[in-house]
Amino acid sequence: MKSASKNIIISAAADGIGWCIAKSLLDRGYTVYASDINQKKINELNHHPLINTRLFVDNVDAANADSVNNYFESLKLSSIDGLINNVGIAGPTGTMEEISIDDWNQTIETNLNSHFYFTKQAILLLKKNKGGSIVNLSSTAGIFGFPLRTPYAASKWAIIGVTKSLAMELGKFNIRVNAICPGSVSGDRINRVIEAKAKSLKTPVSEVKEDFEGMVSLKSFVDKEDIANMATFLLSDQAKKISGQVMTVDGNTERMD
Repeated sequence: MKSASKNIIISAAADGIGWCIAKSLLDRGYTVYASDINQKKINELNHHPLINTRLFVDNVDAANADSVNNYFESLKLSSIDGLINNVGIAGPTGTMEEISIDDWNQTIETNLNSHFYFTKQAILLLKKNKGGSIVNLSSTAGIFGFPLRTPYAASKWAIIGVTKSLAMELGKFNIRVNAICPGSVSGDRINRVIEAKAKSLKTPVSEVKEDFEGMVSLKSFVDKEDIANMATFLLSDQAKKISGQVMTVDGNTERMD
């Protein structure tokens, strides 16, 4: 899946899954335009050997339309080959009546509106390229119910709707749109989710973690590299006839409760 110097924009790409995807693309010769709101992580990437040659990193608040618009203007790109919408937060843990309006709004603004802001700006650049690929990061919470995580699940279900609709809108321009639904991904984020659920249920963390692992057929969490491999594939020419699809990378989720 070598690249002929394709240009890819990735949101929330200075750490975690986003950076893992960026590294995979850089290894294959892509030019990566990474944005993030975490200035500390951005500063670390400014020491990368490919910085300002094939890796460009900027501070962008993906949940702020003006910030995203200014970012695209600053890039001064005539076209791009792909966009990866990776922004997402876990949101609050609790029953619907316990969740604050501010927490609900922040989850929707970050997880859903950010996709709209980035995609709206990227479409024109993809059309000028006469085709390309958009990859949206949803979640298995976007195809299952997820009690105590309603704002998160709502945002991730919405991303599936956006993906399916955009695939229909943009197919005539040779622009493919797909969604990746990770399951529980090893790392700090899922650890925080497990701790929050354990606190909400007044249950030991070890029991909640064991229950999370038991929700999937393979009885284990997935790794960031598993998500990066799928994203890299969906951007590549090997996936040139794949659009409007929801690709789960989760070890086969059997339940979410």
